[in-house]
Amino acid sequence: MQTLLLQNTDQDIACAGEILRRGGLVAIPTETVYGLAANALDGAAVARIFVAKGRPQDNPLIVHISDISQWRPLVRDIPDSAMALAKAYWPGPLTIILPKSDIIPDEVSAGLDTVAVRFPSMRTTRRIIDAAGVPLAAPSANLSGSPSPTCARHTMDDMRGRIDAVLDGGDCNFGVESTVVTLATEVPRLLRPGAVTPEELRDVLGRLEIDEAVMGKLKEGVKAASPGMKYRHYSPKAEVTIVKSTLEAFCRFTEQVRDKSEVFALCFDGEQNTIPLSCVTYGREDDPLTQSHRLFTALRELDERGAKTVYARCPSTEGVGMAVYNRLLRAAGFHVVIL
Repeated sequence: MQTLLLQNTDQDIACAGEILRRGGLVAIPTETVYGLAANALDGAAVARIFVAKGRPQDNPLIVHISDISQWRPLVRDIPDSAMALAKAYWPGPLTIILPKSDIIPDEVSAGLDTVAVRFPSMRTTRRIIDAAGVPLAAPSANLSGSPSPTCARHTMDDMRGRIDAVLDGGDCNFGVESTVVTLATEVPRLLRPGAVTPEELRDVLGRLEIDEAVMGKLKEGVKAASPGMKYRHYSPKAEVTIVKSTLEAFCRFTEQVRDKSEVFALCFDGEQNTIPLSCVTYGREDDPLTQSHRLFTALRELDERGAKTVYARCPSTEGVGMAVYNRLLRAAGFHVVIL
């Protein structure tokens, strides 16, 4: 299959819409990461996403809308709590899970009775949805398990020959996937952290539980209610270990590595002249938004530079830092060393 590289023009957005309308797949930019989109109401089209990504079919997808009025047909009911969240954080990097309506195919929900919906803030994303004339199911546009793409080049690296087109909308602002909260439980529950923080969710909802899988592995036999909960994700080819320590202890730890030729440190800006390894940086230690923006690009850079082993400086888990840690933890296959 030839994969077209489309640009952010009226003509190419119309082309993307036509491809999506007829059941094709288009990788599209959003403010979080690039998504691999298909018509969310066409089960056969959605099934092609799983084939293109090599994605397990028990991993649900997120439906993207371009106007809040498109939400109601997708769900059974919109409670006051959901509407309050939407008014506070939509359009934006927040996904809300509710019981699904009958028009949502099982391919989208992975057989669950719920559906995850997001109203993205990026204007290009909304224009593509409008051009398609249907809501779009779109997980991240990477090969399953690899780092999510935050630019068209990385998207094309993964999806060339697998999908109909990639639309280049520039680099993504946030760099990690949306916050996912379910309101289909008695108490609202955070399933995946993102740019909308637990504190911000509590400001609207009052009560909020944080799922155990946010900071650890999903328990054996438990079905994933959200993307990003079950499988190892976001991983470079190298073996990654998170090191929880001070910078001084991290330096002492990495100094003991005998053969440093293919060993890298994933560290914060300004630390590369202190750590006794080749380094790739992923943002400022005191600024998790720079970390989220840079993380997936840094993981791909490690592959480009031939890293085989990576020791990663551990981010804070406060605010947006929770989202960064969540992604890095899965990239490391939950391998953490505490010094």
